[in-house]
Amino acid sequence: MCRIAAYTGPAIPLENIVVRPQHSLLTQSQHASEAKLAVNGDGFGIAWYGDGGAPGLYRDVLPAWADDNLTNLCRMVRSHHFIAHIRASTVGETSRTNCHPFSYGRWSFCHNGQIPHFKSIRRRLSAALPDDLFDARRGTTDSEMIFLTLLTYGLDRDPVGAIRQMLDQIGQAQKDGPVKITCTFTDGETLFAFRHASNNIAPTLYASGVLDNGGRALASEPLCGDATKWTALPQDTLCALTAEGLTTTPIYPANVQHQVA
Repeated sequence: MCRIAAYTGPAIPLENIVVRPQHSLLTQSQHASEAKLAVNGDGFGIAWYGDGGAPGLYRDVLPAWADDNLTNLCRMVRSHHFIAHIRASTVGETSRTNCHPFSYGRWSFCHNGQIPHFKSIRRRLSAALPDDLFDARRGTTDSEMIFLTLLTYGLDRDPVGAIRQMLDQIGQAQKDGPVKITCTFTDGETLFAFRHASNNIAPTLYASGVLDNGGRALASEPLCGDATKWTALPQDTLCALTAEGLTTTPIYPANVQHQVA
């Protein structure tokens, strides 16, 4: 499974999240502790935001630990809002177009998990995309298709409704194994995340408290290495993180919106 880290708050060097912490995303590329595989070496990527609407994007197929450009970039680039991803591929070959984050307009998106029956629904999902999103597809992963399907169903207007419709379209795997979806995505202002699994065991994702500089972070594994100091995000819930705090909204309407400090 892949690993994700994201940040929002005062502008900082990317290395403060990706490289420098005790259990940084770079460390997790070789020593993940809450995934089936300890090594995530099938590429990496970062999307970061500045003054404009669309994010900067850097992706490559090298393992994160093998690319000196990554550490240099993370040392020199500062951003108030970014997401980063290291890949352990399950669907789609190792290529730059299959590396996360994926971006469209002001949105960027990372995924950890898999749709085991993706081949059987890929054509149907692709046919449902409007022309602009169909033309925007570059890779062959289930992850990019999840992103484009969310956009198709109104991620801009109603993220909870878009997630619900996306999950309905994917359905539940049977003999091929469980559907597992843990996503982090952003419009450049708010970090969004949700976790879902058809067997109720979704890949992990945590939210930090207030960091030393006043910002906040999301990560597949706590960057300090201590899960007791981070908040495990609930499943089937849209989580929205800003520098002010974390808001959670259940995906299914029977539940009530609430705040988490």
